[in-house]
Amino acid sequence: MTHRPLGAVPQDDGIRFSVFSAHAQKIDLCLFDGERETTRLPLSPDGEGLFSLHLAGIEPGTCYGFRADGVYDPDRGLWFDPSKLLTDPYATELDRPYRHDPRLSQFGVDTASLMPKTVVRPHAPVQREKPRFQPGGLIYEVAVRPFTMLHPDVPENQRGTVAALAHPAVIAHLKRIGVDAVELMPITAWIDERHLPALGLTNGWGYNPVAFMALDPRLVPGGIVELAATIKTLHDNGIGVILDLVFNHTGESDRFGATLSLRGLDNLTYYHHMPGDPGVLVNDTGTGNTVACDHPVVRQLIVDTLRHFVIHAGIDGFRFDLATILGRSMQGFSRDSETLAAILHDEVLADRVMIAEPWDIGPGGYQLGQFPAPFLEWNDRARDDIRCFWRGDPGKTGTLASALAGSSQLFSAHGQTATRSVNFLAAHDGFTLMDLVSHAHKHNEANGEDNRDGHNENHSWNNGVEGESNDRSVQDARRGDIKALLATLFATRGTIMLTAGDEGGRSQKGNNNAYAQDNALTWLNWSLLDDTLVTHTAQLSAMRRRFSVFSETGFFKGDTGDIAWLNALGQPMTIADWEPPDCAQLTMVLKTHDRQAGGETYLAVLFNRGGAPLKVSLPDGEWQDLVTGDRFSQPELPPRSVVWASRC
Repeated sequence: MTHRPLGAVPQDDGIRFSVFSAHAQKIDLCLFDGERETTRLPLSPDGEGLFSLHLAGIEPGTCYGFRADGVYDPDRGLWFDPSKLLTDPYATELDRPYRHDPRLSQFGVDTASLMPKTVVRPHAPVQREKPRFQPGGLIYEVAVRPFTMLHPDVPENQRGTVAALAHPAVIAHLKRIGVDAVELMPITAWIDERHLPALGLTNGWGYNPVAFMALDPRLVPGGIVELAATIKTLHDNGIGVILDLVFNHTGESDRFGATLSLRGLDNLTYYHHMPGDPGVLVNDTGTGNTVACDHPVVRQLIVDTLRHFVIHAGIDGFRFDLATILGRSMQGFSRDSETLAAILHDEVLADRVMIAEPWDIGPGGYQLGQFPAPFLEWNDRARDDIRCFWRGDPGKTGTLASALAGSSQLFSAHGQTATRSVNFLAAHDGFTLMDLVSHAHKHNEANGEDNRDGHNENHSWNNGVEGESNDRSVQDARRGDIKALLATLFATRGTIMLTAGDEGGRSQKGNNNAYAQDNALTWLNWSLLDDTLVTHTAQLSAMRRRFSVFSETGFFKGDTGDIAWLNALGQPMTIADWEPPDCAQLTMVLKTHDRQAGGETYLAVLFNRGGAPLKVSLPDGEWQDLVTGDRFSQPELPPRSVVWASRC
């Protein structure tokens, strides 16, 4: 890494503009007054691929961009075209959102009128505190715009923005269901995929970034100050904030995509290319390009981006989309990569929460359990095992137990002694929780791709009717399944994650790839939330907080009495109990501290996935249902249910 400040850096009586390019012949700084380019000045080569210029008298709010000149030969990976206005990779504020336009991809066509301008904006640091979130807590995944667009109590001018998350009504809901941290889906500046405008669609999720540091003006019109203020309010209410960031690809896409920033500045440096064929971009992401996270300059950009959000906004942690790319070189993934190490060992970032989506689509891309500690990891295997158990798939009792216990078979590699699992039932990608129990198949026709997009296997079921139903028995069955799924999730060892609205039965009508549905399909209709389900979620959250076993992450020992698996007779499970493919019952007993009553106790979580009531036994005297208050030693479990009970 260069270790020199890049971007627009205040210095003495002006601003020093610095940008990296190992292959450009010339880079110009362009200043703007509105749409009019007023000044064009050459940056001076400054060694190590840096181009810099110090300008006196530059005021905050000044708008600028770069133009890079050199060889234009895409077959050699060279895309220099001075007609293209380029965003500074270190931009922290833009004057407008990106809009897709075919001219952004056309050589020789000036794009100054089409491009957002980078705004010179020095930022003050905020008071940095220890992260509010700790592993074992509840993460609430939020897409800011869909989450707040229809909230009746949020002022209209705040709906769809980060500021809306600080509204008392929103915070009241978060506190009601016991959220420990909100995980904000991308709020940095992105551009629509080029096929969307022709379909009349727009990207509503933001997983197509251009500028890694700059907040998207549609979601954060007040910039980093608005984000910092919202974070402070959430912190004051005991809620942490995690940013979902995309470093694996950019919206410049494949060779037919737009030239917006990194491609025009130094395509060969910022992206991976096929060995011996620099005109062909590596596509380990499925989006057309792969950011070269192993390059020292890219590594510095990533670390500087994370530091920016911690220092200037007080962010508690980060979730990394397709995080395997962060550990990739052209030789493949390494958990010991310099980039992963740089993130974990940076003095500003060392205490932040780091969460990996531990896969990409490249060779050896599935790396669940292989990231270095203390990275937490999305656990899609536990997700699928829980789904399959409740769908009724045969032979899933043992895999359910593994998921409940923190998936030690996945996270015990490399001598680790604690789970780093983030357990979830549903996420932004895929079915909502209600759609999981209402659709056997995806229904993505609204995306304009003839239902070809999105995952085909969702481990879902429809309770007898595909999609919406007015049949009360079908509705009750679906609500019961959601309750059982949630009760299972909240009983798992490790961090848990819930996607916003799933606690109230939100639906996307079977669309499992709704990234391009920035409309009523994805906007959370607060008036339609099922309060019975919300109350159920709040009860589960309170119970999870009550017992210390769920804030602990060490692997269970079993032989110390910290966990036991019992059959319907209240006896330890034998091989014969685990093996039947139609096994519908399991009891998990945990030794724990009861924070409400004080002292040590035992907690039993009883599962019945069958369609009939099931009478079971519990050991050691009388137990109490933590929801109903009933006392028993031989409870009758309702069909397709989960019961939490503590020993009296």
